Amino acid sequence: MAINRSRCYVCQKGVAYGNNVSHANNRTRRTWRPNLQTARIVIDGKITRVRVCTRCLGAGKIVRAPRASRVA
Repeated sequence: MAINRSRCYVCQKGVAYGNNVSHANNRTRRTWRPNLQTARIVIDGKITRVRVCTRCLGAGKIVRAPRASRVA
């Protein structure tokens, strides 16, 4: 599966578009970007990095991969 950089891996939340509206009612285009964070998760037994929005992270919709234990 290809990873889309501008979408949440879990909920598919993406960039929203709209207008800035000034006091004089001038309108210019703007974007709202989701707060995506990189998370290491286990998919089919393999550790993969995916981008997940903070709402899904806080809700516990993914389980992060355990940190590798360092062998001295």
